[in-house]
Amino acid sequence: MSANALPPEPVTPDAPKPITRPLLTQSWLDLAFLHWQVDPDAVARLLPAGTVPDTFDGAAYIGLVPFRMHRIGWFRLPGIPYLGTFPETNVRLYSVDEHGRRGVVFRSLDASRLVPVMTARIGFRLPYLWSRMAVRADGDTRTYTSSRRWPGPRGAHSRITVRIGEPVTAPTDLEHFLTARWGLHHTVAGRLQYLPNAHPRWPLHRAELLECDENLLAAAGFPGLAGGPMSVLYSPGVAVRFGRPAE
Repeated sequence: MSANALPPEPVTPDAPKPITRPLLTQSWLDLAFLHWQVDPDAVARLLPAGTVPDTFDGAAYIGLVPFRMHRIGWFRLPGIPYLGTFPETNVRLYSVDEHGRRGVVFRSLDASRLVPVMTARIGFRLPYLWSRMAVRADGDTRTYTSSRRWPGPRGAHSRITVRIGEPVTAPTDLEHFLTARWGLHHTVAGRLQYLPNAHPRWPLHRAELLECDENLLAAAGFPGLAGGPMSVLYSPGVAVRFGRPAE
């Protein structure tokens, strides 16, 4: 990052700019947000050139987020019901660029539909991986399972069960920091790109982690994380719009 880099933009629970001409539309449903606190130096080595770790009170965070992707659509066309609807689990970091834009960096995105996986890998250069996956609802619990098929590592898996608690009426500053992310940083043809998104404010719930058997974090470059996550949240979901990439 250059000496002329701007300070990070404020963390806002609402999207800073509307997206009136979307490149992509989709809904994210039945999300569980699991977060671990990590050293910023451990994150910095895994971020794209041109970004640095986005930190809160000097700490960086890694997120494990299983959910249901629903009806991916292009532009203003209706979302696709089968190929555009599938379980997904991502491992993500938090970044900021020299323009002060806060974003997400995905270390892995497991999904159960091969065609969207190949489209995202080839068209967007995102680290999507094809996995066997399921999301099961039983009253106030949600269970998310995944087992990686391609390209590996073989044996990468997760089984996460949460119990949904009370609505979060006043999210903390840290909870906004971890969930209200309005863009994606990634590298295409050696150039850093920022893909903005917008959606309604997250409806969040407290959640209790009942089960967490996974090695996706280790496969993403974080072996040996001690203990369970320091934050567990749930959201029924939001409808999302992505704008055009910017440099």
